[in-house]
Amino acid sequence: MIKQSIIENVLEAALSTGGDFSEVFIEDKYVNTMELQSGKIEKSISGRDFGIGIRIFSGLQCIYTYTTDFSEAGLINAAKRAALAIKGGANGTIHPLQKEIIQPIHTITQMPRTVEHARKVAVMRKANDIAKNYDERIKQVALRYIDEEQNVLIANSEGKFVEDTRVYSRLSIQATASDGIEMQTGFYGPGAHAGFEFIENLDLNHYAGESARIAVTMLEADECPSGKFPVIIDNEFGGVIFHEACGHGLEATSVAKNNSVFANRIGEKVAPDIVTYIDDGTLPNEWGSLNVDDEGEKTRKNILIEDGILKGYLIDKFNARRMDAEATGSSRRQSYRFNPTSRMTNTYIAPGESTPEEIIASTEHGIYAKYMGGGSVNPATGDYNFSVAEAYLVKNGKIDRAVRGATLIGNGAKTLQLVDMVGDNLAHGAGMCGSISGSLPVNVGQPMIRVSEITVGGTKGE
Repeated sequence: MIKQSIIENVLEAALSTGGDFSEVFIEDKYVNTMELQSGKIEKSISGRDFGIGIRIFSGLQCIYTYTTDFSEAGLINAAKRAALAIKGGANGTIHPLQKEIIQPIHTITQMPRTVEHARKVAVMRKANDIAKNYDERIKQVALRYIDEEQNVLIANSEGKFVEDTRVYSRLSIQATASDGIEMQTGFYGPGAHAGFEFIENLDLNHYAGESARIAVTMLEADECPSGKFPVIIDNEFGGVIFHEACGHGLEATSVAKNNSVFANRIGEKVAPDIVTYIDDGTLPNEWGSLNVDDEGEKTRKNILIEDGILKGYLIDKFNARRMDAEATGSSRRQSYRFNPTSRMTNTYIAPGESTPEEIIASTEHGIYAKYMGGGSVNPATGDYNFSVAEAYLVKNGKIDRAVRGATLIGNGAKTLQLVDMVGDNLAHGAGMCGSISGSLPVNVGQPMIRVSEITVGGTKGE
């Protein structure tokens, strides 16, 4: 991308006023997005974005800037301007850059940029037809296709020099059902750290059919009662609750400032013995996976909670200084425009020993949340509020009628302690996670679990 000698000069310029660490993040990204509605392509955008981020540490001070001027003079000027915010101290040492050879753990067989648009559109049209023809009450189908190729080069004053290519592909399907009075939607959005082969090999009958089935099912559903119930949360997208209400609380972004209910609690019992919570950026071709993080560190499997005991946090290089700890390969950013920080990759509850059938059969009365929707959480307290996209009543150990309008309300740390059954059917779901370093692809995952009690907000009353 840029000559090594220029990068070395930029790193040195960044330390010219007394910084003790400098870093350059170079990004060259290609993005292709298409949207199809009512069987027609409504939008098709392809673009390329190139830029450089420059970061400087001086003790516990962090300065970040970025530029799209990749001339040597422009880069050095940007580094020197950023360095003006650093005052005092001796200049840091620049170690010789040593290029690391990264062995990719994600097999890519069809780079999306080499695939003609017609093949991509053909997949979208097929998914549209499957969803539209599912039921006469499906009135609209909207699809969004995206592929992205991100080439990065990361170098720092400690001698780090690493390059990586990340390839992402995703197809999102939303179906809308109506009976002339009410409308309901269903959504499914499979994605992977993979090429177009992932899109072309998708089981569209499953994904498009599920989006339509959810919409029709919720159209026919009764109103959900409110109260406190045992709640069974299914696998795959069910993991979004613990991603939001617990996962963010285990990131150094909040832990280092003591803005987390999990801060300073390593070694404490925070969940039942049956709960192990993991973030693993090395899972082959999973949506949230990376070869290296955005500081150039290899991603790894980080066990955050093991058998109910808090074992660790997700830590980036800067917050490692605050915490007097080691970085965990968990630093991420949306693009060169963002200062990186600790973020999740593929976060999930490890499988347990109960079968889904056992969990349902042992529940006399409760709510079964098959698919979760969106929600909000206060990361400092863990208080959350999440809608359920598809829910059912459970009666006498059997799944009963569908209900709509269900909302789960609680506190992440407390809910974690109330998990009393963990299934053996782990599955991951692709999503996007927003935080101070931008919007990033992440997986949420879990097997089916049961929480002994959650407050359920419903439209029917108790």
